[in-house]
Amino acid sequence: MSELTAWERQLLVREKTRPTVNDYIPLIFDEFYELHGDRLYGDDAAIMGGIGRIDDQPVTILAEVKGRDLNENKKTNFAMPHPEGYRKALRLAKQAEKFHRPVVCFIDTPGAFCGIEAEERGQGEAIARNIMEFMRLKTPVISVVLGEGGSGGALALGVCDKLGMLENALYSVISPRGCASILWKDASREHEACDVLHITAEDMVKFGVAEGIIEEPNGSAEHDVYKTAENIKDFLVDSLKENLRKDIDILLEQRYTKFRKIGEFTE
Repeated sequence: MSELTAWERQLLVREKTRPTVNDYIPLIFDEFYELHGDRLYGDDAAIMGGIGRIDDQPVTILAEVKGRDLNENKKTNFAMPHPEGYRKALRLAKQAEKFHRPVVCFIDTPGAFCGIEAEERGQGEAIARNIMEFMRLKTPVISVVLGEGGSGGALALGVCDKLGMLENALYSVISPRGCASILWKDASREHEACDVLHITAEDMVKFGVAEGIIEEPNGSAEHDVYKTAENIKDFLVDSLKENLRKDIDILLEQRYTKFRKIGEFTE
């Protein structure tokens, strides 16, 4: 597993050369048909959704999309979804439930878009509704963090039966820069915040948030995207087989228990 610090991993996952979901989907799935729109407002390119097939198993795919260049990033709003993106994801997840398809989610976002227009269209409500609905979705849900898993923008696709993380991926309740700005009123202390937040894949497995760490060959996914995609596919196939065998009531109970046991508190 990676020996990089959380700060070094953050720099790595933000590299322009790091593979995105657009690189992985053709390598992992045998076919993929993209679907658009939330049927309420419009389409959001920051979240891609559609139907695919992996080892002859039909699945619904939901993915936060990072661009591979400036034009793609402008189109996808730098992987910061609007409310209609989350509502599109929920629409397709409910469709998957209706047709008994498992849902596969790919997480890679610095966080949900926080502009005025997103707030006007109900950003907080959209994220909260996804969390609530995914918790009781009557079909298996498997999520993979490819790079950044930032705040509620990531958690909206992170309520699942099994969560895997690429070994250099990060998953956090808040971005390190946001944490430094709030906690110390100094965004320049992002480096320090990154190392004290405990947001690495190893931390997430230790805390019970994630169940698996997916190896990045040679320490970085960009060095061998084909092997990384193969590792992701192996994780997905094994996780789908495991969860498709379960009775739906047991699956929902285990999903509920997974999230109830996360964290510690005292009274």
